[in-house]
Amino acid sequence: MVFQAAPGKTADFLLITGDAWVDHPAFGAAVIARVLEAEGFTTAYIAQPDWKDASSLSGLPRPRLAGLVTSGNLDSMVANYTAARRQRNAAPNGGCGRGTGVGRKPDRACIVYTGLLKAAFPGLPVILGGLEASLRRFAHYDYWDDRVRRSILVDSGADILVYGMGERTIRELARQMDKGEELYTRGICFLTDKTPSNAVVLPSFEQVSKDKRTYAKATMLEYREHDPIRGRTLCQSHSNRFLVCTPPAMPLSAAELDAVAELPFTRLPVSKETEEIQFSLIHNRGCFGGCNFCSLAFHQGRIISSRSHASLLREAEKLTQMPGFKGYIHDVGGPTANFRHPACKKQMKSGSCPDRHCLTPKPCPNLDASHADYLILLQKLRALPGVKKVFVRSGIRYDYLMLDKSGHCMEELVKHHISGQLKVAPEHCRDHVLDLMNKPRFAAYRAFCKKYEALNSKAGKKQFLVPYLISSHPGSRLEDAVELALTLKRMGRRPEQVQDFYPTPGTISTCMYHTGLDPRTMKPVYAAKTPHEKAMQRALLQWFLPQNRKLVLEGLRQAGREDLIPVLLGGVRMKGKPPAKRRGR
Repeated sequence: MVFQAAPGKTADFLLITGDAWVDHPAFGAAVIARVLEAEGFTTAYIAQPDWKDASSLSGLPRPRLAGLVTSGNLDSMVANYTAARRQRNAAPNGGCGRGTGVGRKPDRACIVYTGLLKAAFPGLPVILGGLEASLRRFAHYDYWDDRVRRSILVDSGADILVYGMGERTIRELARQMDKGEELYTRGICFLTDKTPSNAVVLPSFEQVSKDKRTYAKATMLEYREHDPIRGRTLCQSHSNRFLVCTPPAMPLSAAELDAVAELPFTRLPVSKETEEIQFSLIHNRGCFGGCNFCSLAFHQGRIISSRSHASLLREAEKLTQMPGFKGYIHDVGGPTANFRHPACKKQMKSGSCPDRHCLTPKPCPNLDASHADYLILLQKLRALPGVKKVFVRSGIRYDYLMLDKSGHCMEELVKHHISGQLKVAPEHCRDHVLDLMNKPRFAAYRAFCKKYEALNSKAGKKQFLVPYLISSHPGSRLEDAVELALTLKRMGRRPEQVQDFYPTPGTISTCMYHTGLDPRTMKPVYAAKTPHEKAMQRALLQWFLPQNRKLVLEGLRQAGREDLIPVLLGGVRMKGKPPAKRRGR
């Protein structure tokens, strides 16, 4: 594929994003614009264009090389709708930025924005990127349509799709386009009329849309090949055309990641939603946790990249000199705050293991669980002049933290780096559900809670845990939600935040929801499908809210646990084990 650059002194690229513009390294659109600028290219951008007006881009200068499209930091359907498929009143914080109310970002933003560009500039190459494009690069189940949709590259009519973290890929594409060369690099998808000779052939769109077992098998093949070291080119037929997906781009080295983070971001404009992000540091990317409901493994990958201490200290010093800085660094985190290095030495030589995870079902014996480097980084940051406190507000993997033999990191987190509450994600208490989530067994969470309380007592602090929980995840029935409610009450927890399982594009859990199969084993999996059952499971986890009483009563009766009505709804205090399940139920 070769494109001829347009003549004239216009911007090289025109970038459209569904988020409000925030010039900060936490926002992918700003990162891509700054990366291209550092390479000598110019990028004009439009944040949240009037998508209802087909001529909204007409009259603008034609970009010399290409249009760039991203829906923003979230899939546009997730940004616009709740897990119950109701339209949100306001865009969630992940949509980020000023003016992100519903209606500012269209449904299926990548498709809509590509259409605007193609209408305004006929023949202009369009490159898709960001989370929405990345997770929809293959034929995928769409929760809102309740069917399998084609690759978003096919549906949008764009020319190239960049998946994953795109800095290295967009640099290479920009150079090739500028020189009029053939466009081919890692981390891209494109359409062709022929099957590449070296590609692994996936089941076609037509096959995966008609047969759920085939869909499940295709999902696992896509995940196994999503590795920058051992991954191969994949190909999937869509009617008479072939979607080609090249192997993932290699992760950035520490020096490369430093260079990206230290590009001249202004960190502006800032809204109420982004104030905390403005004075936060991102020190890593990637996640070897591999939760099945999470998109990270299929987007950023399982290999950790981290910035150097020197780079982070330079950025922190700049924060102390910014207007509005009050001495608090709100977060030193990333996808998972306490992942600071690759999971093991083998990972960088042979790639991530295709059929084994680092932390589950049991920690791999090759896992490097040292937190020493992260601890030293935190110590250096809190010693900077002008810094009063350094907090860790990103989620942490508590099971990984417990594997650190020294115990120093957890002790110092409790003493110095928690702003009253620590976010952790046990997600459920039933081990068979946790296994389907690819999360640690509940015993690991109990052990962590016990140690956390002991360290707080030792430090003379009263700090809390904020547990993240998911209701109605595949594998969870009403009786499992009842058991989780009892467990929470027994532990004295009243969760303020409960996420009903959201089948987002591209995840293994979404595959389970759609197919009724665990794609890892091909064994049947129960999935709550009706909105009413999902609402009951969610209500049970917050049994104490008056507005949930009717649903909790109904859920207890359907689960055959009327004996628990006085326990959950009548104010009866629990002592020891919960009441026994009635005989015959």
